[in-house]
Amino acid sequence: MDSDLIAAREEFIQGMRRISHFWGFPKAMGAIYGDIYLSPDPLSLEEIVEQVGVTTGAVSSHVRALERLGMVHKQIRLGDRKDYYEAEDDFWKVIKGVLREREQQEFDLALRTVNHSLVRVDQAAGEGSPEGGNPELAAFYKQRMENMQRFFNSLDNIVATLLALDNLRLNSVSKLFGSKTDASAKSE
Repeated sequence: MDSDLIAAREEFIQGMRRISHFWGFPKAMGAIYGDIYLSPDPLSLEEIVEQVGVTTGAVSSHVRALERLGMVHKQIRLGDRKDYYEAEDDFWKVIKGVLREREQQEFDLALRTVNHSLVRVDQAAGEGSPEGGNPELAAFYKQRMENMQRFFNSLDNIVATLLALDNLRLNSVSKLFGSKTDASAKSE
């Protein structure tokens, strides 16, 4: 392979490592996605291990996570016991998978944490607080935490709305083409 192409590939994979880390995923997972994405043909786990330089166990677990996110798809070849993987190249699907995963894990945890903290602030601000209380600081914390709670709720609603709109779009298209198919089948 041309040295410029090798350099471009390596630079791209490093970029995928950084993006993966930014989104809170392991850097190796980004490198694996980048490797599969730039492969014109589906790759086996062994090929990914060789190209990315990560252990077989790590590649296997990261590929499963990428599958769960909808970023890679398993391909089976008749007569071959190996699984092969190809990258999803519809970035809207990739983003939806990441948002769905993050929404379920991170938003729920963040909301629970903020809610629990607000309960503690209310307890600390209450009458008869064992430490004597600091109503000004409690009011400040409460205001800040409620702002954060509203932000997380809004963000959660935006993600849920985006995912619901996409599902609605898919269902509408399916019904539209499903009705045409049903109508044409009846007329035959």
